[in-house]
Amino acid sequence: MRKFEGFERGVNLGGWLSQCDHTENTYDTFITRDDFKKIASWGLDHIRIPVDYDLVETDDGKYKESGFKRISDAIAWARENHLNMVLDLHKTYGYSFDEGEAESGFFENEKYQERFYKLWEEFAKRFGEHKDILAFELLNEVTLPSYKDAWNRISNTCVERIRAVCPDINILIGGYLNNSVKAVRDLLPPHDGHIVYNFHCYEPLIFTHQGAYWINTMDESFRIPVGATYRELKAASEAQLASDYIADFAGFDDETACDERFFEELFKDAILTAEERNVPLYCGEYGVVDLANPKETVEWYRYINKVFTNHGIGRAAWTYHGKDFGLADAHMKDVIDDIIPLL
Repeated sequence: MRKFEGFERGVNLGGWLSQCDHTENTYDTFITRDDFKKIASWGLDHIRIPVDYDLVETDDGKYKESGFKRISDAIAWARENHLNMVLDLHKTYGYSFDEGEAESGFFENEKYQERFYKLWEEFAKRFGEHKDILAFELLNEVTLPSYKDAWNRISNTCVERIRAVCPDINILIGGYLNNSVKAVRDLLPPHDGHIVYNFHCYEPLIFTHQGAYWINTMDESFRIPVGATYRELKAASEAQLASDYIADFAGFDDETACDERFFEELFKDAILTAEERNVPLYCGEYGVVDLANPKETVEWYRYINKVFTNHGIGRAAWTYHGKDFGLADAHMKDVIDDIIPLL
């Protein structure tokens, strides 16, 4: 399996140009030029920057130069700090992974799809010259498995439209169930030699999202240690999570504790698929909610890092600051020096 060179150890800048209130104050203050310098000092090689269409488009599809300028500034700050960058479209007109955004119709509406293609053509025209440090991620976290065929068609068309402008910029594509690692095999064979298969990993969700207020089945007081046995993880998952979000613990001894072997098994088919198709494999999001014990968060990072490293899987942790997962935030100050080498 090929490595995604230059994108091996990174961090997300979530909550800055996406999943935010889209005000100039947020753009100016949530992340600054100094944060790029700090990330570089951690020894990371790249950043992943989620952006919403709201940043660069009005509701009726007119382009906002101020939003494109924000992206251009981010590229410049990345370059001056010797960082590579993934430009991730986190929300497009008619679709968001977050139901609260009230976006709908993208997978059924050809006009919305055409708007998506044109936006990526615009990104390619404006930013394609930075292909030495920049990669494009078409869309964040397709949700329903029923979107599989439509998404394969849409993503392939979008790649072709981008290729007319940028023949060889790297393009990341993820699958359904919120970029599930299990959906990698259902992605189309790579269009060319500059395609990267992308997945996200917050498994076991019962640990990484313990007490999460946005999961409506979750008791906000619930906590569980990273060293819980598979029996305990299963029982807690069944009590706290809807069935779609319960990890598959089959094949593991109920009385043993979860460790790196869990991730070896979880990633096995995606790794095999990437090897068969000679495509780099990249984990665009992974992390632990700030409600977990920080020292146990370090252990979780230790387990998943072993598998990433052993198989040459590039990755970007979620997230640098804020969004209930912030690595640079106060709750992680006592362990950040332990976590940085594990990113």
